[in-house]
Amino acid sequence: MDKKGKLLTIGQFAALHGINKKTLMWYDEIGLFHPEAIDPENGYRYYSYHQSSILETILLLRELNVSTEEIRIFIQNRSAASMERLLREKIEDLNHEIAHLKAVRKTLSCHCQNMQTLQTMALSEISLVEKKERCLVTVAIEKDTSFDKLVEMIIDETKKYQLRRLHDASYGTMIAVESLRRGNYEDYSRLFIEIPFPIKKKGLHIQPAGRYIRAFYQESSENAIACYQKIFDFASENGFALSGFSYEVIINENVIDRTEDAVVQIEIPIEKI
Repeated sequence: MDKKGKLLTIGQFAALHGINKKTLMWYDEIGLFHPEAIDPENGYRYYSYHQSSILETILLLRELNVSTEEIRIFIQNRSAASMERLLREKIEDLNHEIAHLKAVRKTLSCHCQNMQTLQTMALSEISLVEKKERCLVTVAIEKDTSFDKLVEMIIDETKKYQLRRLHDASYGTMIAVESLRRGNYEDYSRLFIEIPFPIKKKGLHIQPAGRYIRAFYQESSENAIACYQKIFDFASENGFALSGFSYEVIINENVIDRTEDAVVQIEIPIEKI
């Protein structure tokens, strides 16, 4: 059978390509894709099999969010060069989208882990955890920097790395262990942001891999001091030396309305004495 010579009704042609026949009617009305023939008596549209490749190209480009006007221009001036150029542009767009989705997945996994921790943790618990190396973007802050200012700084910094939303990144604050030893429990020196995709930039802070002490406290100066004192006692009793920075993260930020309900997770790298 010569399929090029056979004509299909609009319903048959739409079903062949898994679309609604109204889509074909709309493509015809806007001048994007016309039927092979129209019955002069009843106005019925008919399509041929050899039009399938053109329609599938249009459907592919629509799936890639190419505008109908761009597709119309391309269809009118089809060539290998124009097709390659258009596809390369869309491949690049897809690469960016895939990178974004991977970043979102990583951040969601972090949030999910935090929710699991909230349901199983005990505020009085001190534990040891193994952590992988992380590259962090850091911003210098003062110990009296307000919470409102911290939020503004986080948003500004995420924009620099083309993150779409604040929730695309994990963030927290850092205190030097030396400050903690001197009893300066509110001497926050840096805001850190973990960008959830590989980046190459000078000045990144490397959070080292290795063993960490992990502890929790409910937001208040008194609770923070008590928690850090427990950490120092735990380290001394078990022959550990604290080093570098304490990394603090609020792990229940997504499920609270009041700052005083925040649960802060502390992680500090350790070495065996």
